[in-house]
Amino acid sequence: MTPLRLVLADDHKVIRAGLRLLLETEPGWQVVAEVGDADAAVAAVAEHDPDVLVLDLVMPGRPSLAALAELRQRSPRTAVVILTMEAEPALARRAMAAGAAAYALKEAADSELVQAIATVAAGGSYLDPGLGAALAAPLPEDQAVEKLSPREREVLRLIALGHTNAEIADALRLSLRTVESHRAHIQAKSGRTSRAELVDLALTAGLLDQERRNRRSLIH
Repeated sequence: MTPLRLVLADDHKVIRAGLRLLLETEPGWQVVAEVGDADAAVAAVAEHDPDVLVLDLVMPGRPSLAALAELRQRSPRTAVVILTMEAEPALARRAMAAGAAAYALKEAADSELVQAIATVAAGGSYLDPGLGAALAAPLPEDQAVEKLSPREREVLRLIALGHTNAEIADALRLSLRTVESHRAHIQAKSGRTSRAELVDLALTAGLLDQERRNRRSLIH
C-alpha cells in the first residue's frame, strides 16, 4: 500500500500532537511534518509534497485563506483540509472557493477528520454536515463586524488608525502573540486579509467615528 503522506499546520503543539496520534492510527497514514503558521505550511508542502495538508484556519501571521491560493498554485496535487473552530458558513464558502477540498470542525475532529482526509485523498470533497444546509441558502449581507468580539473590534480600530501589531500590544497591554491572534481571527471572520480591506471595514462599521468627533472638537 502506498503511504498517505500528511502535513499538519496548527499553532498549538498540543493539538498537533493529538492530531498526529489520531491520524497515525490509520494504516498507511504518515505525518511527515508539523508546522505552526501558514507560511511554514507553504514551505513544508513545497519540501515534502504531501498528499494532504491539514490546515488550521486561524493562526498568527499570514491568514490561511490568503495562503491557499499560493498552496494551490505551487502544489496542486496536495489536497487541503481546513480544520477549524470557526463554524461560519461564509468562511467555509470562502475556503472552498479558494481551493480547499474539505472544511471540518475541530469539535468533531475525532469523528470527521479521518473521513474528510480519506474523502479528499480519493479525489472528493468534504464539508462539515452542519454547514451544508447553511451553505445551500443564499449568503446573507455581510455582518462581519457583528461577528467580532469587543476586543477584536478595538484591535480592528487600531489597525485602521495605522498602528503596528507591536503598538497595539503596548496600547492594550497585551502580548504581541495575542494581538497577532486577534488579527488572524478578524481576518478569518471578515474575509478581509489586506490592511486596506480592514481599514475599509472599520470605516464602514463606524469604528473611527469617535476619532473624527474628537478631531472636530479640538478644531472647534
